[in-house]
Amino acid sequence: MTSLPMDPAAIIFDLDGTLLDTEPLYTAAAQRVLDPHGHLYTMELKRKVMGGDSMRSAQLTIDEFDLPMTAKEFLAAREAYLKALFPEAEEMPGAGDYLRHLYSTNIPTGIATSSHRHLCDLKINQRDWRALLTTIVCGDDAELHKSKPEPDIFLLCASRMGIKAEDIIAFEDSRNGVLSAKAAGMTVVAIESPYTSPEDLQEADLVIENYRSLLN
Repeated sequence: MTSLPMDPAAIIFDLDGTLLDTEPLYTAAAQRVLDPHGHLYTMELKRKVMGGDSMRSAQLTIDEFDLPMTAKEFLAAREAYLKALFPEAEEMPGAGDYLRHLYSTNIPTGIATSSHRHLCDLKINQRDWRALLTTIVCGDDAELHKSKPEPDIFLLCASRMGIKAEDIIAFEDSRNGVLSAKAAGMTVVAIESPYTSPEDLQEADLVIENYRSLLN
């Protein structure tokens, strides 16, 4: 069994690729948008856009292929495919069990996700662990001014939980996310991902394959 780097007063999770295995869905939906234009959504581009603000990620994709659309138009086209995919997204291995374990030990949990609220709700509202989360901050929150890798989203979540950032562990799966949580002053546990290299996660305090290593 792997131990956490510290005894946290709370834990904040990223959502995509951290609690839910949605990254393949984003890739598939982006490719559907690119298909009429004859482009391939590469792993290199995926790694570049992961974990950041959706508008920024969309613009990076548009710039990569010189697409004849705005970032809003790209996101709207992609969302049409994602809406059908999100409710069936698989949980990351052991994620639900780990959330229930934290609840049983009275450790409050939150989410800090770059996803906009309506998409976040689509992903998690039917999950049996949804009610265990005390605070959820999304990428379109009115009080959020800068996206990952800036620390704002983690600091806002910590503030709403009423817990100091240095007493919190953040779980992430992307370079942007790890940098964001570290900049907020949090201890970071990274989840290994096929979309990231060891170098992407090197700033994390602990890297694990999945949550089962924290439970067994």
